[in-house]
Amino acid sequence: MTSIWTGSKVRLRGIEPEDWATFQRMDEHSADLRSVDMLYPPRSAAGYRKWAADQSTHEPTGDDFQLAVESLADGVLVGAMSTLDTDRRAGRFSYGVGICRDHQGRGYAKDAAVVLLTYMFGERRYHKCEVGILAFNEASIALHRSLGFQVEGRLRDHEFYAGRHRDMVLMGMTVDEFADRYPFHAL
Repeated sequence: MTSIWTGSKVRLRGIEPEDWATFQRMDEHSADLRSVDMLYPPRSAAGYRKWAADQSTHEPTGDDFQLAVESLADGVLVGAMSTLDTDRRAGRFSYGVGICRDHQGRGYAKDAAVVLLTYMFGERRYHKCEVGILAFNEASIALHRSLGFQVEGRLRDHEFYAGRHRDMVLMGMTVDEFADRYPFHAL
């Protein structure tokens, strides 16, 4: 039996309490944090353990949720992704994905995005996915272009990072654009 949560390289799953150490290691790379979200003050190991334990029992609110990204090849946690800004009335949502530094460049982010988009478009009836990417994050912009996202605009001096304001690139993809590249299949 095949799961909608399994792609060709990764499986999306809930966060488990034992995942805390991987998340702590991910947060040790400031450049990676800036490209995904923002820098936060250091957290203790106990703080990471508590966060992971809380995430493992947290029930999603609507269609906003966070998932672990696990490699199919070896069952190792390689990153995380989350949905955000879900708007059922308008049919729009956004998401973020972050892959651990030592697992980047293997296609995990793209595969995870396809799995998530298949669920959000094909099961939750969303019409459009919109993402905001810091302009200096060229890898994420290239990833989203390869997925079929289109540049829809640029917000100048929109976010403050590393001592100055940075531009945000807005990209979007509709369900029809997604389905043209990744047809829906019944499992």
